[in-house]
Amino acid sequence: MTIRAIRGAITLDRDEKDHLHERTIELIEALMRENTLTTDDLISVIFTCTPDIHADFPAAAARALGFGAVPLMCAQEMAVPGALPLVVRVMMHAHLDRPRDEISHVYLRDAVSLRRDLAQ
Repeated sequence: MTIRAIRGAITLDRDEKDHLHERTIELIEALMRENTLTTDDLISVIFTCTPDIHADFPAAAARALGFGAVPLMCAQEMAVPGALPLVVRVMMHAHLDRPRDEISHVYLRDAVSLRRDLAQ
């Protein structure tokens, strides 16, 4: 079976725990749906947040969705001047038997500006 990396991102309106969880769940559900994945397909998930997000870890929202057995990691993005604020990014590693060009990367809300070439 082939291992593929799937990318995505979403922006927040504010740095609040419940809002962070809602938006993270929105992103994860879209990635899972668009790529027809189950948690059994996942190898690991890495989340990053821009330095202006402090409310909670995106992985906490993923665990609430049933990702408890999937290895999850959170990290902070580089603080680049002028970068888009309040962004949660994700990279999922999954077992997928399809070519790279058939992977659906998901960029939601203002995060579409990060990768217009990949955004749906």
